[in-house]
Amino acid sequence: MHMPYEFSPDLMVQGFTPPLRLDAFKLIAFDMDSTLINIECIDEVADAAGRKAEVSAITEAAMRGEITDFKDSLRRRVQLLKGVPETALNEVFEHRLRLNPGAKNLIDTCKAHGMSVLLVSGGFTFFADRVCGLLNIDFARSNVLEIEDGHLTGKLVDQTWGDICDGAEKRKMLLQTCTELGIPPQQAIAMGDGANDLLMMGAAGLSVAYQAKPKVREQAMVAINAGGLDRLLEVLHT
Repeated sequence: MHMPYEFSPDLMVQGFTPPLRLDAFKLIAFDMDSTLINIECIDEVADAAGRKAEVSAITEAAMRGEITDFKDSLRRRVQLLKGVPETALNEVFEHRLRLNPGAKNLIDTCKAHGMSVLLVSGGFTFFADRVCGLLNIDFARSNVLEIEDGHLTGKLVDQTWGDICDGAEKRKMLLQTCTELGIPPQQAIAMGDGANDLLMMGAAGLSVAYQAKPKVREQAMVAINAGGLDRLLEVLHT
């Protein structure tokens, strides 16, 4: 373990001496829930079923790394959403979901320097697609909720291109996107907050924890513990 470099009291760097050049990177990949946005969408949707506390407890344990089978934990949580009206999804998007501070500035700055942007989420396409639209994100991968007769069935839709988007799938998507762009993974940045982001972060040239769980902060090269996502620009030359 490298000794951490304290860039400021709430911005820690380890494994390199800042600053790095932003133009040394060609891709930035983000987790969505609690990283790009302020909520865990599944917890807020569960609120419509009166099951937020039960679902949130599983989510929190999974993000801390206490539940190692993310796929099983997601299936269990989605099952608890059975019967929730589809309108609850839009209610969460319109009234509870907010972009985290600095998200737009960081992404706009990265794109202005020629970088592509990837969103990889263990959450749901309903929200991921809308967040991509708000932030002009280039690539995305997430999970699809099954809806019948205007209500959630408690299941996920099987997707032809792969299984549930868990930590391994996030890593796979990062590497696949690098291949599509013709760049090595060392030219990618990966940002996340939970244990299921660690595989993706470990594959990237620069790993960034954003207001993250302790296990993630300890392993990341940059840990932003307060302020906005764009605090990353404090350790990158623009």
